[in-house]
Amino acid sequence: MTDRPAPTDAATGAANSMWGGRFAAGPDAIMEAINASIGFDRRLYAQDIRGSRAHAAMLAAQGIISDSDARAIGEGLLTVLSEIEGGAFRFQTALEDIHMNVEARLKALIGEPAGRLHTARSRNDQVATDFRLWVRDQCDAAVGGLRALIGALVAQAEAGADWVMPGFTHLQTAQPVTWGHHMMAYVEMLGRDIGRFTDARARMNESPLGSAALAGTGFPIDRHATAAALGFDRPTANSLDAVSDRDFALEFLSAAAICATHLSRLAEELVIWSSAQFRFVALSDRWSTGSSIMPQKRNPDAAELIRAKIGRILGAAVALFTVMKGLPLAYSKDMQEDKEQVFDAADTLMLALAAMTGMIGDLTVNRDRLEAAASSGFSTATDLADWLVRAAGLPFRDAHHVTGSLVAAAEARGVDLPDLTLAEMQAVHPAITDAVFGVLGVHNSVASRQSYGGTAPDQVRAQVARWRGIMESWG
Repeated sequence: MTDRPAPTDAATGAANSMWGGRFAAGPDAIMEAINASIGFDRRLYAQDIRGSRAHAAMLAAQGIISDSDARAIGEGLLTVLSEIEGGAFRFQTALEDIHMNVEARLKALIGEPAGRLHTARSRNDQVATDFRLWVRDQCDAAVGGLRALIGALVAQAEAGADWVMPGFTHLQTAQPVTWGHHMMAYVEMLGRDIGRFTDARARMNESPLGSAALAGTGFPIDRHATAAALGFDRPTANSLDAVSDRDFALEFLSAAAICATHLSRLAEELVIWSSAQFRFVALSDRWSTGSSIMPQKRNPDAAELIRAKIGRILGAAVALFTVMKGLPLAYSKDMQEDKEQVFDAADTLMLALAAMTGMIGDLTVNRDRLEAAASSGFSTATDLADWLVRAAGLPFRDAHHVTGSLVAAAEARGVDLPDLTLAEMQAVHPAITDAVFGVLGVHNSVASRQSYGGTAPDQVRAQVARWRGIMESWG
């Protein structure tokens, strides 16, 4: 894409028709290959046609072109749209990009009025408009995918609000938590992702159309009218910024990279949990594969691939930041390198969201295995220390030391804390009574965590109810 004007002289020849009369010779084949973007920007066809129809209607409303020409352009563009969607349209590399491919076909369909479409605009504001419209749609799609995944996680949390499992720090057993609490942690992460995509969408919802090449136009256009027709909140306020801005794409990629990071963390846990060493969950056959030589294998390939896809999305963000970091105002051809990165990141994110939603929806949880694991590794040591503070009046640091001694005693015997006798405990500290056994069970432990946002089943159900309300507000 370039800021050179659209063709106006048929005598210039096919090789350089899009560049007008300035160039006598056509481009070298290698130059054509590096310059053309139709191989990927054809994905913008719907947005390009929508923007052109809004532009033509505005030109007619302002008396810049005739009503009859505007009608011919509008109807011709709908024909082009139908041909593209029906697979009958022939894209031409020689025409460089989606804009010129559409305009050339429009001219073949309606003749001379097609040449009036490009009045008062440039391919610079045209592509900026098309790309914003496309990225805006992708923000909406990402929000839809996130809502579906949140629904699957909330269902898991509701089913397992009181299922006890080990909570980890450093992947070492820390304290008992509930399955529902763990699922709701990801709901909170993904909720923030929705906020980021929604916020980015609101900020990008300004129309560059009418900014022309970089300085605006001398024609009496109505940019507010085209902005409204395309669903934008307002036109952009500075024509230089409008054609050179790709913040909207960078924000989308940044939000996508954070979201993919969350998906990768959940995927990593599914890989760990489904292993023979953990056996916390089983993935359905839909999301597992076998081995070519080891018949016993059940590989969590879908989770592993989701875990890897953050690399593509983060790479796209880094690539576009690198493209934009040193560009002077306004448009530079470097900016043609913006779309492939964003297209791939958007496709990758939506695929990962859909696959994760399917895995979570089909997930089988081994409740007995979760509870057995929660009861090992001295997971209620903190509960014992807290009890010593509350019931025996010890300062927490002293209680921490006493509990550590009791853990050592249990470890020496090869048992867990609840298996120590009262006498063994009192040998470490005489203030311990048999009431301590009421806090050492994993169910007692999670039930006691009643602070807001805690792992107690009642708290988990309260958060599930809160998110059910949020989900209902989505409609």
